Amino acid sequence: MVEDVCAWARHESPTDDAAAVDGMMDLLVAGLDGDPVTIERIPGRDGLGGSVILRAGPATSEKPALVLSHLDTVHPIGTAASDLPVRVEGDRLYGPGVYDMKGGAYLALQGFLEVARRGTAKRPMVFLFTPDEEIGSPTTRALIEHLGRDAAAVLVTEPARDGGKIVTCRKGVGRFDVHVEGRPAHSGSRHPDGRNAIYEAARQISAIEAMTDYSRGITTTVGLIKGGTAMNTIPQHCRFSIDLRVETAADGEELSAKILALAPQKPDFRVTVTGGMNRPPFERTPEVAALFDTASALASEIGFTLVETERTGGGSDGNFTAGLGVPTLDGLGIDGDGAHTLAEYGLVSSLGPRAMLAARLLETV
Repeated sequence: MVEDVCAWARHESPTDDAAAVDGMMDLLVAGLDGDPVTIERIPGRDGLGGSVILRAGPATSEKPALVLSHLDTVHPIGTAASDLPVRVEGDRLYGPGVYDMKGGAYLALQGFLEVARRGTAKRPMVFLFTPDEEIGSPTTRALIEHLGRDAAAVLVTEPARDGGKIVTCRKGVGRFDVHVEGRPAHSGSRHPDGRNAIYEAARQISAIEAMTDYSRGITTTVGLIKGGTAMNTIPQHCRFSIDLRVETAADGEELSAKILALAPQKPDFRVTVTGGMNRPPFERTPEVAALFDTASALASEIGFTLVETERTGGGSDGNFTAGLGVPTLDGLGIDGDGAHTLAEYGLVSSLGPRAMLAARLLETV
């Protein structure tokens, strides 16, 4: 398993490189020769890579168990050759995307294939590999929701958290773009005539950041900003993005409405806001709790303890299926740390036990 995960990590697949992501999907499919699975390739669109759907298990009318993995990463081509070489040091397996989430995708695939070979699946099994999770799944959300609506349960192979913890709830994610337009003027000779779009944007950003409410689990972040044309010109334009995180659907609606209603704070400016909720909240329902209890009991049988983490601020494709009310369990991937950094690693010792857990879940749920 370690050698194969290393091979997957060496095949770099940043989201914006469709050919690289499709090549990763090719590598996945090439390893399935002779296995009792059906393979469906879905071409990519909008400049992104394609998806792969695997199906196996009994041919019954029962709702299937759905497994979700993504094979795109945040690391650009060349990372493995320079800043984050693929290597094993003790129990740590380093490499771009090893933790988030090729290690988890691979170990879950092994569990899926083992159950398919033994013919021990409780219900039909579907495994979806997607190319664009790292940018919010713009081309695959509809597919994820289509498959999710028909599923009995969804297993997401995002990395385990904080020492191997399972994820049973996630915040919802909103993304917005703001355009502030003022009036240009020469900053020396005609300063009073200008209306500084960057200055107005600063006022808007202050109001946006003030929407953060830690007691309600609400955070608002302006993470990107661009404005101005020249040092000696009053800026006519300023654009910035807003990242919103909420714990409940009601808070998502409330904060989205506030952000979309932003208006100029001073005369002679125009403020335009676009966007909305990108991922619904993943709430810990009784059905999700029951699915976790099942997984915890199976992990104990295998020989390790499964603990659930507190609500995480990051979103995943599990938000989409949980938002539909489908029991969803996340964080079933490799244990490790350093997602999206040049110190990313997975723990070799977690591969076997978690592959076994994936298999037992597919035989049980």
